[in-house]
Amino acid sequence: MPAAKTAVSRSALFAAVADAVLILIFAAIGRDAHQRPEVIAGVFATAWPFLAGAAVAWLVVRVWRAPFSLWPAGVAVWIGTVAVGMILRALTGQVVVIAFIIVALISLAILLLGYRAVIALAVRFRARTPRT
Repeated sequence: MPAAKTAVSRSALFAAVADAVLILIFAAIGRDAHQRPEVIAGVFATAWPFLAGAAVAWLVVRVWRAPFSLWPAGVAVWIGTVAVGMILRALTGQVVVIAFIIVALISLAILLLGYRAVIALAVRFRARTPRT
């Protein structure tokens, strides 16, 4: 496998794992805030619709081509995670209220777009810094 393709594959794998971990953190924080029992199983029960939404976004937008870009990759993962996640929650009888949708939009924007923004800034800074 050529070096460039390997680097893309590693970047895509890192971004996919980061997205999944951040969605799990979102679910864990939410469960903790509401003092829900069943920590491990409960986090996965809360997170699975959002993880599925992120997976759909990854496939539809082919995020692996530029996994750290804010647009379109980051925005697609963010919106797909929330939209598909809420639809799946509704279809499975889980709570979907406007306050939760707003909290999910804000929280997941910070998490899923935030690390991509930090990476973009680091890449720009590194590109502007002269090498000696």
